Amino acid sequence: MTSSDMQDTPAGRRAAQAGGPRSSQPKRRTFTASYKLEIIGKYDAATGPGEKGALLRGEGLYDSHISYWRKARDSGTLKSSPAAVPAAARAVADKGHPGMAAENERLRKRLAKAEAKLGQTRAALDIMGKAFALLELLSESADSPPPSAR
Repeated sequence: MTSSDMQDTPAGRRAAQAGGPRSSQPKRRTFTASYKLEIIGKYDAATGPGEKGALLRGEGLYDSHISYWRKARDSGTLKSSPAAVPAAARAVADKGHPGMAAENERLRKRLAKAEAKLGQTRAALDIMGKAFALLELLSESADSPPPSAR
């Protein structure tokens, strides 16, 4: 197929009207949080054979979008107003991770202990560095020959 044949196709006409096939940088699609949550809800609600695939094809999405968006929703980085999140989606999120609050609290305590230990280690290293510098200074003065008595 030649370039003149390409212009006879609908895609070729659109490209020619836009100033050529690569006239500008492709625009990356962006999705709002409410859209992501809506699609996750629809995807989870699809139970019939082929419904999930049809939804993804209709929206031009991949199943990896759904898995990334679910992870973001579950970690709390996908923010939206509570009204935008369907009640079924909230129930599924809570049911899927019942001990999430307890786990978060346990990890916060562990982090606080680790930070305290890190502070102690830094202080000890600082003291050891000062002690090394002092000993090095004393060593240099002891190694120098005594001044002559003349």
